[in-house]
Amino acid sequence: MNYAEASLGADGGRIMWLRSIAWLLFLGPFFFLSYGFANGLAAERGVSASVFFEWEHHIPFMPWTIVPYWSIDLLYGFSFLFCRSADAVDRHGLRLLSVQLLSVACFMLFPLRLAFERPPSDGLFGALFDALTSFDQPYNQAPSLHIGLLLVIWARFALGSTGYWRWVVHAWAVLIGVSVLTTFQHHFVDIPTGVLAGLVCMWIWPDRGPSPLSGWRRAIASPRHRLAALYLTGAAAFAAVAWGLGGGGLWLLWMTVALALVAVIYIGPGGRGFQKHAGRHSAAIAILLLPYTLCAWLNSRAWTLRRPQPDPVRDGVWLGRLPTAAEMRRGGFGALCDLSAELPAPRGKWAYAGFAWLDLVAPDADQLHQAACRIEKLRAAGPVLVCCALGYSRSASAVAAWLLLTGRATKLEDALAIVRGARPNVMLGPAHLAALAECARQAPPSARSGHD
Repeated sequence: MNYAEASLGADGGRIMWLRSIAWLLFLGPFFFLSYGFANGLAAERGVSASVFFEWEHHIPFMPWTIVPYWSIDLLYGFSFLFCRSADAVDRHGLRLLSVQLLSVACFMLFPLRLAFERPPSDGLFGALFDALTSFDQPYNQAPSLHIGLLLVIWARFALGSTGYWRWVVHAWAVLIGVSVLTTFQHHFVDIPTGVLAGLVCMWIWPDRGPSPLSGWRRAIASPRHRLAALYLTGAAAFAAVAWGLGGGGLWLLWMTVALALVAVIYIGPGGRGFQKHAGRHSAAIAILLLPYTLCAWLNSRAWTLRRPQPDPVRDGVWLGRLPTAAEMRRGGFGALCDLSAELPAPRGKWAYAGFAWLDLVAPDADQLHQAACRIEKLRAAGPVLVCCALGYSRSASAVAAWLLLTGRATKLEDALAIVRGARPNVMLGPAHLAALAECARQAPPSARSGHD
């Protein structure tokens, strides 16, 4: 399967009827068989454990919300109508299947039971509740499969709708989300865990680009291993604090998830695991890593507090931290070369080139060569700001490579002197210097003889 150009957005192509129906013919029976198996297994075990907050006793039972609750079944099938390519159909189907597998696995490993008794209801709403209880028992709680599937379906409809209809989609999706509580089908903890399941599966099967699991290789570079270990240690620390605080302190588990996912990215997919395209992360990454991203941004501002401004290097190329849109406009820059994987870039009318390089990991010679070539091309758009989180390491090595490969510096020592003269706090370690030395050897003779 070619994911290079795939997108889940409606692209004006034809509806893939046969492929979509084939997926539904598989997913429908699989849903009822796997869900029912987990339900029956919990009943056999006599599961009685429940997780809920005392304030949930005040949630009102609203029988009419069984209508939006049931509507997800209809939307489940209709969501395939917005898939206008084979890749889009397959990726949507894989998301739905992955949510199902992940949720059912959790139901079997950590079975929970609904603690509240649902009040009786009659009429149409009562009939809908009776139909629900005909195959559903008070188990299969966390993560809420309803919420996980809703997230995937919501994204599908939102991408395929515009204007007024997109707001209708958002409103109805929120109503479905609330209905899991007001129909007494789930406790609150099931909702964020359901969102987590949905987002993880959306990350595994992204809107564009390859899956982070495709071609997955464990990182060979020891710095990536060490950094992954540090992130996992931080994740464990936040988990311990969250568990100790309980209650509202459980929201610290969001940081636990974020740090654990960053560790996985460092071990396996590397920079592409951040799914950054045109300066923005995928929706799944943006939400999952929000606490980490916020801390990374604050860290970049703290380290550059005394030197927030970019520094000119040579011939319209500047070096600095990742700017805001206002800083780009004030600086009069015509182009931005962004080398940070973890932070979103500002949007504007300037030319943009992005390379998702991991923080605290030195780029190799090939990466430096690609960045140097792009910097040179961006100069046609006006002054170029080359940046990373701080403007001290990744971006500095890219600018040094640009100096070498364009002949503005004939020796590595000269390139380093120029960069450090422009921005004194530049920090380049042995791995950076080794990659730059390789770039110097790769420079064409015309470059090594001096820039004209």
